[in-house]
Amino acid sequence: MAVKNAAAEIPAYKPRDLDEYPAVDALLERLGLGPYLRDTLSAPVGRNDCWAGETAGGGKAFVKHLVGPEPDVKARMRRLKAFEQCSAAMPSSALRGPRFLGFDEEADLVAFEYVEGARNGAELMVDETFDGALAGRVGRAIGLLHEARPPGWEDFDASPPSQPSVRLLHGIPLPMFENFSFGEVQSWQLMQQDEQLVKAIEVLREKERAAPKVPSHCDLRVDQFLVSDEEFHVTDWEEFRLADPARDVGAFAGEWLYRSVLDIVTDRGDGDNAFLDVELTHEIVIERGVQKMERLLPLVREFWRGYREVRPVVDEGLAHRATAFAGWHLLDRLMASSQKSARLSGIERAAAGIGRAALLTPHKFAATLGFEETT
Repeated sequence: MAVKNAAAEIPAYKPRDLDEYPAVDALLERLGLGPYLRDTLSAPVGRNDCWAGETAGGGKAFVKHLVGPEPDVKARMRRLKAFEQCSAAMPSSALRGPRFLGFDEEADLVAFEYVEGARNGAELMVDETFDGALAGRVGRAIGLLHEARPPGWEDFDASPPSQPSVRLLHGIPLPMFENFSFGEVQSWQLMQQDEQLVKAIEVLREKERAAPKVPSHCDLRVDQFLVSDEEFHVTDWEEFRLADPARDVGAFAGEWLYRSVLDIVTDRGDGDNAFLDVELTHEIVIERGVQKMERLLPLVREFWRGYREVRPVVDEGLAHRATAFAGWHLLDRLMASSQKSARLSGIERAAAGIGRAALLTPHKFAATLGFEETT
């Protein structure tokens, strides 16, 4: 059941019954906030159980219950705590999350300050208010995160992120396959049967292993941005670790590349040449895809300019690896959307094709995304 979250104006849903999770109110009371006022609660959609609302003490809080296999949950909790350690040592303009309030490690709960009046970046993207100035600020903030060297940073998790999985590109375990939707089966077949694509992903992961490692978000999406007035925060730091900076840079670019593909079938930005319900031939898809990219990719260039302002010295292969990760981002979004699909749409296949091109020829695609040298 959908409910309206008036404070944050973002999609929210009916939360899980707190009677099933007494540790939530217990944590809030230990933090001095008092229990939740239940008639104020909402639950932003996500893979974890979440609660957002007012407390008896007059404040507002967001509590997340990490779900999944115990080893994975414990690793995510450690990475969240490591990020808070990193964040405390960074300048205020660096990429950061909502203010951390506390955690209950035994109950797998973490609590954050509720960001008042925020809109998420996906909303700003769709209504075209995510502008170049904000993109530049995001670039600088991510650059400062990548430059951070807080005390003890060498001990942060340095394990490689799980995706893209070369192992799964060579074969899906039967228990996993049995839970696939037909759309997911199509997605994996599309990738597994493409030898050039599989090889390109193998090469990317080899280059990633050899790349310099820096503090990185590692799961960046625009819907994780919470923007309010002159501030913005980024949520979901459970994948934080020492990693190739190209992951975060490529993910941001990939979000706008994906938006460009989705806009092929909309009239956003068409002006007087309104898009009518016409048959989408291959030629029309290519033509409109180029038009949409030309309209949105300047935001990636502003992001890159801001990034390089605070990281003027980067390793030589960063731009090409980031381009390849932008390509992977489109394939990753393809798999995410296919989980609820009976079949892949033409637009999803177009996104996969563009992602493939970026992965196979990042040296050619980098300039298209705007990853050029800046002075």
